[in-house]
Amino acid sequence: MDGKAGEGRPVRLSVVVPVFNEAENVLPLLDEIQRALSGRVAFEVVYVDDGSTDGTVARLAEAVASGRLRLVRHLRRSGQSAAVRTGVKAARGEWVATLDGDGQNDPADIPALFERASGGEGAERPVLVGGLRLSRRDTLSKRFASRFANAVRQSFLQDGCTDSGCGLKLFRRDAFLDLPFFGAMHRFLPALFKAHGHPVAYVPVNHRPRERGTSKYTNWQRGLVGVVDLLGVYWLKRRTVVPASVEER
Repeated sequence: MDGKAGEGRPVRLSVVVPVFNEAENVLPLLDEIQRALSGRVAFEVVYVDDGSTDGTVARLAEAVASGRLRLVRHLRRSGQSAAVRTGVKAARGEWVATLDGDGQNDPADIPALFERASGGEGAERPVLVGGLRLSRRDTLSKRFASRFANAVRQSFLQDGCTDSGCGLKLFRRDAFLDLPFFGAMHRFLPALFKAHGHPVAYVPVNHRPRERGTSKYTNWQRGLVGVVDLLGVYWLKRRTVVPASVEER
């Protein structure tokens, strides 16, 4: 793996993948990540197992033994946002890319996000680059629920993001860890980054149908929790103050 410990190259990009009961997906996705990034950038892969009860950990252990990834485990299920934060804290790269562990995000899109983050100068350089799934490969009910949720969220937060739920994102590690943490924060990252004064950009990305395993959420679960979270983020956004400062030398 480019940039792994012992090769003398500092890790520049950490790919963080939170998983829960995705035994059939973890190794095929790892292969895709490595094909997408090998030779492009010094990178590492960090999987975070969120208390899986199937064979996920056993399959990941094979890859750990061969040095293909780093694994951090939650002893009990704590949620996707907690898993993402655990992975970011463990990451060694300046930049972090996240993607869902179900195989629907395409690792081949990561280089485009990284290239976008590397463009621009000074204040114009994005600190977060989010993926926008232009062609959703989900059920009709999921697509409708997502479209409705994004419209409601946009009316409150006005963050310019039409697909906040896309798991494929790339951001600067230090900026992420400076954000307030709460459950389901991964769905509101564009609004949180912008509220803290960070430039945000978006890149169209591929979306694929789930080929293995089953979804862990229902539309009702996402919707009921999302209303409470939306009000909380709206309050945070209004209460966040980013002071302008000048360093004295």
